[in-house]
Amino acid sequence: MTARVNEVVAWIWDSDLTTFLEELVTDYRGWDGERSWQTNDRDLTVSAVFRSGGYVGLTWALRPWPQTAGGWGASVTTWLEAGEQMASLAADVRSFLTEELP
Repeated sequence: MTARVNEVVAWIWDSDLTTFLEELVTDYRGWDGERSWQTNDRDLTVSAVFRSGGYVGLTWALRPWPQTAGGWGASVTTWLEAGEQMASLAADVRSFLTEELP
């Protein structure tokens, strides 16, 4: 499947994605229920669940322009080890989002 969204701009006012991911890293021993993060306009949502064996399922859901007729959505779930793999993802996302453009 290929999904393309041109000219997406996400403004995150109160809580950023890196903080959400880093909090999941600190709770590597697990939690009950689902945790989620979203952009202010809800175009992008990330949900996290902890499963036995020490794995975190992250569901990444993209729903651009949800109020538009004929809108679409796509999601994918990735499974990562709660310790080092989650820490590596959080560090990579922080690096990507804080990288300054030339």
